[in-house]
Amino acid sequence: LHLRGTPSARQPGSTCSSRTNMTRPPASLTQETLTKRQTPTGRFTIAAKHHITIAEIYESELVDIEKAIAHYEQAADYYKGEESNSSANKCLLKVGAYAAQLEQYAKAIEIYEQVGSSTMDNPLLKYSAKEYFFKASLCHFIVDELNAKLAVEKYEEMFPAFSDSRECKLLKVCSGLTPLLFVHCISRCQSTYVIKEFDSISRLDQWQTTMLLRIKKTIQGDEGDLK
Repeated sequence: LHLRGTPSARQPGSTCSSRTNMTRPPASLTQETLTKRQTPTGRFTIAAKHHITIAEIYESELVDIEKAIAHYEQAADYYKGEESNSSANKCLLKVGAYAAQLEQYAKAIEIYEQVGSSTMDNPLLKYSAKEYFFKASLCHFIVDELNAKLAVEKYEEMFPAFSDSRECKLLKVCSGLTPLLFVHCISRCQSTYVIKEFDSISRLDQWQTTMLLRIKKTIQGDEGDLK
């Protein structure tokens, strides 16, 4: 006796888990499907969440960072369409972090400046603005030290509270060091006073540490070129 609604035997081609084959995102979550199903009705938030799901699959399971970036960017665009700026910024910060990781520093700088500018006048979010300007400055330092110094000055003018932040003080001290001393500072970051003081209050995360080490590598390369 077969009751209506009772699960029947598994049909050919069915799978036990929706994550059994993840060589690509499910067809129901492709960009074409999202465009057809979601945007005509204005359901941008739902579309954004689907893109985040795809991005997370590329991020953690397929390890394709460039495709993850593309979907986080699309999610940010959809959130902006609903004026959900906070959610859009969360997606953009993911893009910024990964762009810097892939050495796309100009893109990372643009994003950190954009998010920093959008949060610095918000009483609830302005505390985070200094972090975004700090990250933009680190990316600047990897590319060009002079532009980095000018960028720090610009961020101070835009956001005066940045001047008194530990992040800004760390940047100024490091930018004032000779190349040799800066390399020494990064090489012994746990025993150097300036960075140790910063690290004891707010731990340098993996991304920040990676960027500082890249600055060190850049300076060492420049020093080698001068010899």
